[in-house]
Amino acid sequence: MTNEMRILLIEDEEAARTLLERMLTLSGYKVLSASLGSDAISIMEHENIDLIVSDLFLPDKTAIEILQESRRISPTTEVIVITGHASAETAVKAMKEGAFDYITKPVNFDELKLVVAKALEKQHLLSENLYLKKQLKGRFEFSNIIGSSQSMKLLFERISRIAKTDSTVLITGESGTGKELVARALHFNGARKLKPFVAINCGAIPEMLLESELFGHVRGAFTGAIRDKAGKFEAANNGTIFLDEIGTMPQHLQGKLLRVLQEQKMERIGSNSPIKLNVRVISATNLDLEQQVKQGNFREDLFYRLNVIPLNLPPLRERKEDIRELTAHFLEKCCRLMGKEPKAISRQALEGLEQYYWPGNVRELENLIERMVALSDGNVINIDDLPPGFCEKGESQSGRSFELTEAGLNMVTVVAEIETSLILQALLMAGGVKARAAALLGINRTTLVEKIKRLKIEK
Repeated sequence: MTNEMRILLIEDEEAARTLLERMLTLSGYKVLSASLGSDAISIMEHENIDLIVSDLFLPDKTAIEILQESRRISPTTEVIVITGHASAETAVKAMKEGAFDYITKPVNFDELKLVVAKALEKQHLLSENLYLKKQLKGRFEFSNIIGSSQSMKLLFERISRIAKTDSTVLITGESGTGKELVARALHFNGARKLKPFVAINCGAIPEMLLESELFGHVRGAFTGAIRDKAGKFEAANNGTIFLDEIGTMPQHLQGKLLRVLQEQKMERIGSNSPIKLNVRVISATNLDLEQQVKQGNFREDLFYRLNVIPLNLPPLRERKEDIRELTAHFLEKCCRLMGKEPKAISRQALEGLEQYYWPGNVRELENLIERMVALSDGNVINIDDLPPGFCEKGESQSGRSFELTEAGLNMVTVVAEIETSLILQALLMAGGVKARAAALLGINRTTLVEKIKRLKIEK
């Protein structure tokens, strides 16, 4: 950050105010100062302020009141509270009202510089993200796609270009990265936004039922077909169909899907009457389809038909700068849906989240926040509320690397240890529900059950 960033310092003690102002100025910031809350509010109304550093108790106002006024005047401005009255109650109140952090007196300037830099970095990223969203307003709504990192800004820009077309899109990315959110953004902000958006998870429907779900059937087509039924393609006609987990589709259905895409028409099971289609196809997978093609598990001609415009979503571990913003979003959302008072998260707990590997990506983060909101006491989520393993360094997590020495290693044992660790984490996050745990790991439930048996994992 440079002196472009403007800090409002509010401190009624002249000596402390002068010292802090000089130190912040020497660090390269533009500093405005006030000794009274009323003067500070006047400055906020006439100046663009990026960060407020305020003493907790002023002669005419408290920092909490200053914070509330700043939310009214400039919602994105961050606030750091300096207090000589360090108590859990003070911290909870400040964090509950939305303070970025608090520092106790006597002020350690190295600590203050670090907290100021983090607060200004967050404010800068939020401002950039708001600007980008404002530029795209009227064309796109990204309210459910959160992120200010460079990779997410590039993703937003790419979505904006793709949505203008009617081309077939293949979205790739690990489980939990938000592939369906992106598919919905492409549809609801494109030319077909007033037409149906129909999603189907190809990996969640038994093979014997998937063909009927996709293409429908007529009465008497098979045992149990007691009436005509329209499939997902018919339901999506003139709109968009989203084929999630396309890589799990059985090969005999891959051929039928290819014909539908080529001919833009289909027949229900048991019928010889073709139905004309005008459907945009967006598919998604967490598998490497090119590798699946090489292994003979996926048709090459279908892959090229689906992969007209590829769109890859980055895993959360590659955009960890978004974790703070995502956490704030999910905290607000979960508290609102559960009817709870707003909760904040401590700096130590947030650092624990930032150190974690996130094999389940954004979905895993949201599930964790939901569980902590439901189970934690008080209004601040602390480091003790995190599950075991969240505060370990990356070397000890599933993303660790192994170095092969001349002594060698037992690769079977190492792989088994990694699989066991990931499966236990997934079961914990999914509350023991194997289907959810399998989804977090990007495998099907049957595979997970087989691994649990083979590895002798105790639930």
